[in-house]
Amino acid sequence: MTTPLQQRWAASMMDNYGTPPLGLVSGSGAVLTAEDGRTYLDLLGGIAVNALGHAHPAVVEAVTRQLSTLGHVSNLYVSEPALQLAEELLAHLGHPGRVLLCNSGAEANEAAFKIARRTGRPTIIAAENGFHGRTMGALALTGQPGKRTPFEPMPAGVEFVPFGDVAALEAAVDADTAAVFLEPVQGEGGVVVPPAGYLAAAREITTRHGALLVLDEVQTGVGRTGTFFAHQADGVTPDVVTMAKGLGGGLPIGACIGIGAAGELLQPGQHGTTFGGNPVCCAAALAVLHTLAADDLLAHVAALGKELSAGIEALGHPLVSHVRGTGLLLGIVLTAPVGPAVVAAAEDAGFLLNAPGPAVLRLAPPLVLTSEQAQSFVDALPAILDRAAETSAQGALA
Repeated sequence: MTTPLQQRWAASMMDNYGTPPLGLVSGSGAVLTAEDGRTYLDLLGGIAVNALGHAHPAVVEAVTRQLSTLGHVSNLYVSEPALQLAEELLAHLGHPGRVLLCNSGAEANEAAFKIARRTGRPTIIAAENGFHGRTMGALALTGQPGKRTPFEPMPAGVEFVPFGDVAALEAAVDADTAAVFLEPVQGEGGVVVPPAGYLAAAREITTRHGALLVLDEVQTGVGRTGTFFAHQADGVTPDVVTMAKGLGGGLPIGACIGIGAAGELLQPGQHGTTFGGNPVCCAAALAVLHTLAADDLLAHVAALGKELSAGIEALGHPLVSHVRGTGLLLGIVLTAPVGPAVVAAAEDAGFLLNAPGPAVLRLAPPLVLTSEQAQSFVDALPAILDRAAETSAQGALA
């Protein structure tokens, strides 16, 4: 049965993921309310976007105040919120650099792509199974052929290596390499964590060959993994970092940060964005950064992620192989390809999550998720998995 919002979507909206399974009308913290009044625990956070959950007072106040003071001005002029945000992001990074504010993760990666081109070298190395966005440049960097093939030919010069394989990276990088693009954790690829030391090896290899190391922190940045940037846990310093998702607390904003000399490669007129650095979105992002610090959310994320992961594995359910990931970006690896059935059963039980692959579930909840809310999911998970196994078996017999 389709709801009124679903019917209107099907009649008027162009597909991206197809007709959504739910129509949502409001949210508070980590709880969402659907058009029929039913509530759901949001364990996906708008795909890792809603860092402070829904309708957080700090974001609401900052956006309201900024919009009533100064809204859009474009990058032809300078505004205080954009400057303050750039300065605070550099402070979190801990290195001098330059920030380009934009509207999304894909747009941040497009800027990083152009920075790589400005080295004058022809080749970019990216990782198989990686995901960097759906615009043409970002899609060319995405190591998932199924997403690229319908839109080929792609921008040239991108080669792929297995993620986490130091020897393969060593063999691929040479004097023609402009940059290596990596995610510290492959989120859309199924929450895949590389072996310990992989990012450090990538740093050493790129430095030795004079290539840029670009880290896509679109999903892992802004505290998602328990440190402000995921790469900080590995003790490496990249040349370029991209970020978005959690930065605006629900408003569209991204950033491409060039560290040191990499921040000087783009010259005036070579790149631009009309909406990037919009004062209202910057005010929201500043509210997110200040709340992360005031509420000590990085420590909360690190502790709750371990608690949630341990709780799920302790269930000993035959459909759960193990849990991977870090902080509040977790992948529940299943022993059978029943991910979509689990997502549907979880929704029926009042929990929203997704399956980036047939045998893996992704949890990327608001960083303000409470221990009690996390435990409610752990308590409900065995029945959800049993229900998914049952419906999958019925489907196989039909």
